Amino acid sequence: MENASTKQVAINAVNAFFKDYDVEGIKAYFAQDYIQHNPHVPTGIEPVIGFAPLLKQAGTTTQNHRLFVDGDLVVMHNTYNNAEAFGAKQVVTFDIFRIANGKVAEHWDAINPWADKTASGRTQVDGPTQVVDLDKTQANKTLVKNFVDDVLFGKAPQKITDYISTTEYHQHNVGIKDGLGGLNEAIGQLIAANNMFKYNKVHKVLGEGNFVLTVSEGEWSGKPQAFYDLFRVESGKIVEHWDVVQEIPAQMAHSNGMF
Repeated sequence: MENASTKQVAINAVNAFFKDYDVEGIKAYFAQDYIQHNPHVPTGIEPVIGFAPLLKQAGTTTQNHRLFVDGDLVVMHNTYNNAEAFGAKQVVTFDIFRIANGKVAEHWDAINPWADKTASGRTQVDGPTQVVDLDKTQANKTLVKNFVDDVLFGKAPQKITDYISTTEYHQHNVGIKDGLGGLNEAIGQLIAANNMFKYNKVHKVLGEGNFVLTVSEGEWSGKPQAFYDLFRVESGKIVEHWDVVQEIPAQMAHSNGMF
């Protein structure tokens, strides 16, 4: 199945759920044995169908900001409004859908509340949205994977300028300012507070063109966390970063895990 139709299935599924609140649409675009990784929602299609009237009642809406495809996986960078069912009035999410036989077969996500103020003055979702440089997909995925290994895992943190542009680094993490200086300042503060984030395992590196998403497991603030990091790559360097960090709860609504 080519990218366009894979992409369209994910869009149709999200619209059926969050725009039309339509049970028939949900049945058309979600597999009967749908596998759920959101820790708070039971697995299977029935919980999705059960959710639809609640979302309709709440007037929950969604807006997509970025969308790209890697094989049978579709990555969406979304905001949801009237989303108290997901923890806050407005939330930012990364949603990953696995498409099989023309339906959504599996879903992973991470969710953060919307922040009105950020350290960089950017929002959690603004910035470029267009997928370009399709011929550089593999090189960009390799660059980001090596960045995670060397810098986030701490194997060779001194190599940070091999990966991140020294002239342009737009930051959308709520607590970190723009540029390498902003990143170094934030890391310094976290280390001083003995609260440095720790990456333990990368579960996915997904990319198309200039966008690469890593899904990692780690620790922060003494608790296990899911780290979703989206990077924009230009001319062989990381120039922009968005993220969602969600605590991994001890108890989940299913036995599938978050990853």
